[in-house]
Amino acid sequence: MTMIHCNTDSKLRRALLSAGCAAIALLTPVAARAEAAEAAEAPDGGSGDIVVTAKRLDSARDAIQPSLGAGDFTFDRKVLDNQPGGADRNLTQVLVHAPGVTLDSYGAVHVRNEHGNLQYRLNGVIVPESIAGFGQTFDPRVADSIDLITGTLPAQYGYRTSGVVSLKTQTGAFDSGGDIGIYGGSFGTIQPSATLRGSSGNLNYFFSGSFLQNDLGVENPTASRDAIHDRTRQYRAFGYLSDILSDSSRITVFGGTAIGHFQIPNIRGQVPDAPYTLNGRSSFDSADLDQNQREITHYGVAVYQYAGDAFNFQFAPFVRYSQTRFTPDPQGGDIIFNGSADTSRLSSLAIGVQLDASYKLSDAHTVRFGAFFQNERTRSLVSSRVFPVDADGDQTTDVPLTITNDAGKTGQLYGVYLQDEWTLSPTLTFNFGARFDVVRAYTREQQLSPRANLVWKPAPGTTFHIGYARNFTPPPQELVATTTVTAFNGTTKASEITEGGAVRAEREHYFDGGVEQEIAKGFIVGLDAYYKKKHNLLDEGQFGSSLVLSPFNYKDGYAWGVEFRTSYTQGPFSLYANLAHGEEKGRNIISSQFFFAPDELAYIANHYIYTDHSQKWTASGGGSVTIKNGLGTLVPTADFLYGDGLRADDPNGIVPNGGKLPSYFTANLGIAQNFDGPGVLKGLTVRFDVLNLFDKTYLIRDGSGVGVGAPQYGQRRGFFAGITKSF
Repeated sequence: MTMIHCNTDSKLRRALLSAGCAAIALLTPVAARAEAAEAAEAPDGGSGDIVVTAKRLDSARDAIQPSLGAGDFTFDRKVLDNQPGGADRNLTQVLVHAPGVTLDSYGAVHVRNEHGNLQYRLNGVIVPESIAGFGQTFDPRVADSIDLITGTLPAQYGYRTSGVVSLKTQTGAFDSGGDIGIYGGSFGTIQPSATLRGSSGNLNYFFSGSFLQNDLGVENPTASRDAIHDRTRQYRAFGYLSDILSDSSRITVFGGTAIGHFQIPNIRGQVPDAPYTLNGRSSFDSADLDQNQREITHYGVAVYQYAGDAFNFQFAPFVRYSQTRFTPDPQGGDIIFNGSADTSRLSSLAIGVQLDASYKLSDAHTVRFGAFFQNERTRSLVSSRVFPVDADGDQTTDVPLTITNDAGKTGQLYGVYLQDEWTLSPTLTFNFGARFDVVRAYTREQQLSPRANLVWKPAPGTTFHIGYARNFTPPPQELVATTTVTAFNGTTKASEITEGGAVRAEREHYFDGGVEQEIAKGFIVGLDAYYKKKHNLLDEGQFGSSLVLSPFNYKDGYAWGVEFRTSYTQGPFSLYANLAHGEEKGRNIISSQFFFAPDELAYIANHYIYTDHSQKWTASGGGSVTIKNGLGTLVPTADFLYGDGLRADDPNGIVPNGGKLPSYFTANLGIAQNFDGPGVLKGLTVRFDVLNLFDKTYLIRDGSGVGVGAPQYGQRRGFFAGITKSF
């Protein structure tokens, strides 16, 4: 293979230097050069050597952070395109079709019955989570593949450990072109999008942009087909640039933005039990409430990667800014209904660096090590309009007063890890190591976390694994706001409990084991079981009018579950099905107690209860078939989702989260025709989808339960169509 050298006047390198960017890298043992030489032919205007080098560097990047005994469920680009909705589906709609993933409201998912605790990585680099809300930061259309990694994670994965959502972005290194399209239909949906990818000399690039507008931005709080006051406008953009410096190194920069505007949906005919009086007015039509939330997230990463024969490393500085603003009804509807109205602005600026490296000591040992640092500045500005009350809690004036809480915090995360992949025999691999993490923010804690995974492949197509991980999960700093509860004494926002403990880091012992078997060519089944013992179990809830969650801890907790999965991929057929059973429980709330009622705290102090996001049974499945015809290929697709129901109030009014919502089953259908030509038809795709085929009315939340704010129903049946032109 010809060695590739970068000219000293590389445009990207000059741009990086002038911007003062450091660089990221992705490491790991390099694939054999003979294997890399099997790369596809270069795109028009590109060099075959450049393509080979780019593929080899990608392989090196992926190998430095292998799952090594953890579960890894992959959605490749073909799977992402061949699903109802195709590339226009959002990330939540993709992830709920992985094993053990539960759907929740506001676009949230729970992996193995954990609340949040998901880590997002782009091209192997951590992108700090955004402030929770309705919008989604990452667009699946930018991904070449999406992996959900679960189980006992190896030592390179820290902080958010219920699962790692790893996106390998498109790069433009393997083909030039792009696409432009529009998708839309029911609920006023319109979604134009475009991508552009390619290469020029040593430079590879990929850009993507999309816009979404519909009248169902947040789940409908009623069972009606159309929501009231629920329009959203969302913008997403992503860019990737990579400059190959030599056959063993490259510089990459990528980043994106997500901006969302959301109306908060209303419920017609609501009447408060005891309305408050605002400037002589004590009535308000609930259908006319005008609450809104705006969310923005910007992120950027710079990467320097070196991939040698034995030593590999990556160096990756990153930055992420996130902000959420909530504005109550300007006419005072909130304060008439609730006695208070909050205008809030939460913001977070995170800057850090990730370093990963590997060294192949021998044929039997590959050592991996790395470090992580993040500095985060968060600010919470909440302006609350409230009424004064007397000793009996009765309103004393109809003129509200304003109480402002302006708080900020600078915190840090530090982490290092070291591990060894030890090949005991051709069929047995033992990966063991540890990481040490420190958090210095609202809590000041640290932990040494050993990890170990054993993988045995006794025969072709058969894999057993067993593992243990000690995990350390700091509370999300961007969601922790110092609340001066006593400032609201004597007002309509006073809390029954005026003190609360500080939110703490969760500590966990995690055990996992399973087997995967290829029954026949392309037909794979898998079974996995896990148990988690937790201290300071982290959970989150909605405790105000702003639809941003706040964290709290149970002193003790546990979770367990079993997952079964199967898939068949052969010829034109691609089929899969997943089934999961499990639960999570916690006892004794020890932080942020002012969010809860005294009777709830008293019961939970001595009893394990289900966490509100725990669901006993979850199932998903689907598939596609590719049919060649005279026009090109016809691709019918289908999938389904079953949920046993999240937790709700006890019908007997005794046990918090002692009830359960009804189970539900939804199915989606789609069909796409891909044209091969001639002329302008070449590269054209026309699709039609029906979501919630049987028009099921089902509750995701009913507004009850510990930390649950409002009811949400799943989307009713919708008809959608799209057209995309590739070039």
